[in-house]
Amino acid sequence: MKEPYVTNGFAYIYNEIDFNEKIIKGKMNNDILQISHQNLKTGTLIKITNPKNKESLVLKNIKRIRYPEFYKVLITEAVSEKLKLDKNLPILEIIEVKKNKSFIAKEAKTFNEEKKISSSAPVENIQISNISKEKSKKNMKTSEQIYILLGSFYSIDTANFLKQRIAKDVPEFNINKLKIKKNNIKENLVISGPYNSINFVKNDYILLKTFGFEELDIFFNE
Repeated sequence: MKEPYVTNGFAYIYNEIDFNEKIIKGKMNNDILQISHQNLKTGTLIKITNPKNKESLVLKNIKRIRYPEFYKVLITEAVSEKLKLDKNLPILEIIEVKKNKSFIAKEAKTFNEEKKISSSAPVENIQISNISKEKSKKNMKTSEQIYILLGSFYSIDTANFLKQRIAKDVPEFNINKLKIKKNNIKENLVISGPYNSINFVKNDYILLKTFGFEELDIFFNE
């Protein structure tokens, strides 16, 4: 059975201006709880959690709306407010909920309004949309420290090898940002940071694209 989709990263909060300028390729209703993931099937149940306060929701993927691929999910203002997200740093934990006998339907926060809407190590590729049109409000700095997780390895030698490969193959990348953090006796994390704005994280995503990363988790603080 295919493993459920699990990631951590930035949410894109829907707004009409970005829809009208075709940065977001589909319409949502900011007054109700709606979520869209451009790679998961329509109707998929997705659990989203604010890692800072542990507030969470389970919502149906209303439809596959295209949005800048740096972001992990598209949500409405209502979702952001419900989870009490920091709009300058809207990081979410995202988990695809697999339907099975142990799943209790009442746990899914689905609403009547939705029915009105139609329905590790580097891998192959990263795709980053043109971010030049995105609003300056997304460039605001924060006192929080943000890190990118590049990989988790049992061997410290493998973790060091990844650092060396990035230094060699992506010379524009500031190698001083890369660190190896021992998470436990069996896990060595290769992380990059700290960053204090979404834009700085984006810039390094674009650099890492040349190395071949695709899904990179983002988390608060080291």
